Amino acid sequence: MRILVVCPHFEPDVAPTGVVITEIVDQLVAAGHELEVVTSLPWYESHAIEDGWGGRPIHRARTAWGRVTRVHPFPTDKTSIPARALGFAGFTALATLVSVFRRRRPDVVLAMSPPLTLGLTGWIAARLRRVPFVFNIQDVFPDVAIEVGAITNRRLIRVLAWLERFTYRRADAVTVLSDDLAANVEEKLAGKGRTVVRVIPNFVDTERITPGDRNNSYRAEFGLGDRTAVMYAGNLGFSQPLELMIETARALRSRDDLVFVINGGGSTRPRLEESAADLDNVVFVDFQPPERLSEVLAAGDIHVIALRTGLGRSSVPSKMYSILAAGRPVLASVDEGTEVVRVVEATGAGIAVAPDDADAFAAGLSELLAQDRAAMGQQGRAFVEEWVSPAGVATAYIALFEELRE
Repeated sequence: MRILVVCPHFEPDVAPTGVVITEIVDQLVAAGHELEVVTSLPWYESHAIEDGWGGRPIHRARTAWGRVTRVHPFPTDKTSIPARALGFAGFTALATLVSVFRRRRPDVVLAMSPPLTLGLTGWIAARLRRVPFVFNIQDVFPDVAIEVGAITNRRLIRVLAWLERFTYRRADAVTVLSDDLAANVEEKLAGKGRTVVRVIPNFVDTERITPGDRNNSYRAEFGLGDRTAVMYAGNLGFSQPLELMIETARALRSRDDLVFVINGGGSTRPRLEESAADLDNVVFVDFQPPERLSEVLAAGDIHVIALRTGLGRSSVPSKMYSILAAGRPVLASVDEGTEVVRVVEATGAGIAVAPDDADAFAAGLSELLAQDRAAMGQQGRAFVEEWVSPAGVATAYIALFEELRE
């Protein structure tokens, strides 16, 4: 089967969605399929085109398994919604051009969102070649942007909501990460069209991510010592209310056995650093290379997952499964009854508290500090060992592609 994949990031970009789609492509290749990937030039980590990739708006490269075409992502200031919208539009236009004007006809098209606009790219490419179109939803957009207040213009919200429903109804299948997201999409389909909604969760690589020694080089490099490390590792954006960590660190600054680690980057990091400038129990660390992920997770004694109120039904942080694979407990500040909370409570691998509630967060941390965290980590690890592997996720996609082709 020849598969055209349209995605916002791909290796060597370190964006979480890039890591996910790269592994899926690798597994599809291992199953004997030919892949063409249309993606952006690497830009995620510094929000600028990485060295060695500039000079041309389109880069093409042949691989042993097919072809990768990278187009300019028009990176802009993350805090400027209008600028980001223009950037997405430019990237989508280029991605559509290179997806449509291809010599070889694909057998199926897989597009990833966000950005939502790539759904149009996937639909147009599939429609012109009369092949199935599968739309993969990592976060439900514009719901996430509306919930965090990043988009408030009612006219823009109506346009995006229309585009969302338009794309869902023209996809042959929409894949989502959880039952919550499936219910969200099905409600918007409202019985119109014949779109298949399929839950295919993101994988966890339990061979690459394993429980490791907490006293590793990461701890030594960033001066964590033997203190209990409460860690958040990931993107620092509008969706993650990490003020909770700063407030709790301030309340517990007299405890010399605790350190709060914020590992990552994003639009809110400067503000977080400013608010924690007077705290010596908060450590900020830049994004680490993907190959160091297992070591980073092992260095944390407690890992934080935080989503603003209302986001738990439109977003499932893939980091949760990596944390459990590393055998570390979770402190989740997420909407009650959503996927993250269900997993944490079902496995006994941590504690879930109400979102955007500093008092609840601090109380949850205090409770977790008094628990047998090693046992919690073991329970989480046992759960993900039975979870979907990268090969299992690829197999689910192959089965869906074949079903749609028939």
